[in-house]
Amino acid sequence: METLYWSCLAGGIIFAVVSVVLGDILSHALDGLLDFLSVDVLKPMVIATAVTVFGGAGILLLRYTGLHQGLSALIAGIGAIGVAGVVYTVYVRPMENSENSTGYSIRELEGRIGEVTIPIPPEGYGEVMVRLGAGNTLHIASSLERLPLPAGTRVVVVDVLDGVLRVTRLEERKGDVV
Repeated sequence: METLYWSCLAGGIIFAVVSVVLGDILSHALDGLLDFLSVDVLKPMVIATAVTVFGGAGILLLRYTGLHQGLSALIAGIGAIGVAGVVYTVYVRPMENSENSTGYSIRELEGRIGEVTIPIPPEGYGEVMVRLGAGNTLHIASSLERLPLPAGTRVVVVDVLDGVLRVTRLEERKGDVV
């Protein structure tokens, strides 16, 4: 039984080292391996965590307690499932739901509020800064009503035409929170 525990512990450590070196390549290669089971919890990281904890806990229980081999295997298995569940809940699932890209479509800017950074003349182009996600993005802009818009003017993006934001002055009424 001790050989099984040592093998699980060593296999889990090797998996951790290899996954640090190869990262996403290994994860994506192994990710579809268990798809036939249709269980979302069976991710390579979760399985490797369970195997490693099972091996480590089994070694500790055999060496430092007087428990029977069967009971130590049961406790090690319960501990492995518990720790793997915590890893899935706290790390794997939130990471799957996180944003993978900061990319966006320029069409997503329609309706957004921005600020003129380079003045927009009535018949020309200027620049508008629009807050998008955790950052700001700068775009060429023109006035929809063909009115001059000085720097610092708050505007709303009405339309996008040939990659140019068409903006209009944001009308703020007293008492409005924007």
